[in-house]
Amino acid sequence: MRTKLARSAATLATALVLVAGNAAGAVAGNPESTGDMGTTGHAVNAFRPSGDDARSDPAPSLPEVRAALIRVMDAGAPGAFAVIRDHLHPERNGSLAVGEADLDGTPMWADARFRVGSNTKMFTSVLALRLAEQGRLDLDKPLRDYLPSGTIPASWPITARQVLEHRAGVYDHVNDLLEQSGEETTAAFEARIRDTVYDPRALVSLSVKHGLQFPPGSAYAYTNTGFVLMGLVAEHLSGRPYAELLREQILAPLGLRRTSFTVPEKRIVGPHASGYLTHDNPREPLLDATEQTGSWIWSAGGIVSSARDLDRFLTALLAGSAGGLISDDSLRQMTRSLPTGVPRIAYGLGLRQIALSCGVVLGHGGIVQGYQSQAFATQDGHRTVVVFANASNNGAVTQGLMDALEPAFCGPVQASAPRHSSSATHAPSVENQASNRASNRASVPAVPAVEDARM
Repeated sequence: MRTKLARSAATLATALVLVAGNAAGAVAGNPESTGDMGTTGHAVNAFRPSGDDARSDPAPSLPEVRAALIRVMDAGAPGAFAVIRDHLHPERNGSLAVGEADLDGTPMWADARFRVGSNTKMFTSVLALRLAEQGRLDLDKPLRDYLPSGTIPASWPITARQVLEHRAGVYDHVNDLLEQSGEETTAAFEARIRDTVYDPRALVSLSVKHGLQFPPGSAYAYTNTGFVLMGLVAEHLSGRPYAELLREQILAPLGLRRTSFTVPEKRIVGPHASGYLTHDNPREPLLDATEQTGSWIWSAGGIVSSARDLDRFLTALLAGSAGGLISDDSLRQMTRSLPTGVPRIAYGLGLRQIALSCGVVLGHGGIVQGYQSQAFATQDGHRTVVVFANASNNGAVTQGLMDALEPAFCGPVQASAPRHSSSATHAPSVENQASNRASNRASVPAVPAVEDARM
């Protein structure tokens, strides 16, 4: 199988599909309200760009996005794609797909369904914020009051806000399910993840036995268990299964027909890309991890979706009240981001913030065995970018996807040249412009891979 992946650059080029124009998805209006929630700390209100945070709205650099996808394949992924949707400038839309959707040779395509992993956290956060808007959940009161009795210790003072910000100190149960010291990654997957069906409360119990890792609110530590807790909160307060809440409150109203939550069913319904788990020894063949229950990650990472549906979801979410998912006030709270300790990365309520050279983008990433993706949007929601690869347990693949975000949002870095030259003779040659752009691009620091990479 590895021989199949070692194709020439010329062959890779023939696998490239580029489709520009004709945006698909709902366009939501801008929210009218702005303001500051008045919290303390170094929070960033990303509800509306202004000043230094305002983006210059550059056209994407599709050749540089494509180059990042090629690097993803060179690193070992069978295939990859990127989908860019600009709802203000549809002529800037682009879909690029390289390589294969499976090891049988099916060409990758940009509207394939895939497991979105931790992008699920944005959906779970929306359900929580809707409960807060209804007065059924107070984000700043003890979370134990909104869970079935005994789910977490009565002495735990953690709040929903701290959980959604990954600042509650909750141990990540995933650490107990993934490979342990001396254990091979694919062996752990087969032993504890692919076929095992976990009750969400059992996942919480795995975490609880480790106790709180630090005083709630005092630090940032990414944890999937917190979003399992929020799924349990949503079920307890509504009396409805998590899957039904997703379908009735998000998927159906937005027309997300390619998005589903079928945990613990192992199969992906509809046309989809296969996902491959990389062996710790890269000389070993990739393991097909497409079929898995998803119960080990549940409301923290169990959704299946597509680039088209993620575009529609992000566009509606960042429109606030006009988008129909959450209110303007909830959006302000969701986008108030605090530092994570990783350069250029901050985190709000189930929403990650990345500082690119042209401004801030909002969204999330997701890595689940066999699949990884990044789904982000400009602060106004007018441009979305979804990048995907069908391989995991491979840091170079993760970094390649992160590297695609900068050119997708910020375009090529232009050469520094006098803007008010009175003579055309001072203009740099085409060759010099290309050289300067390459040099400037190299000077832009890479967006670091973040916590999702543990999987």
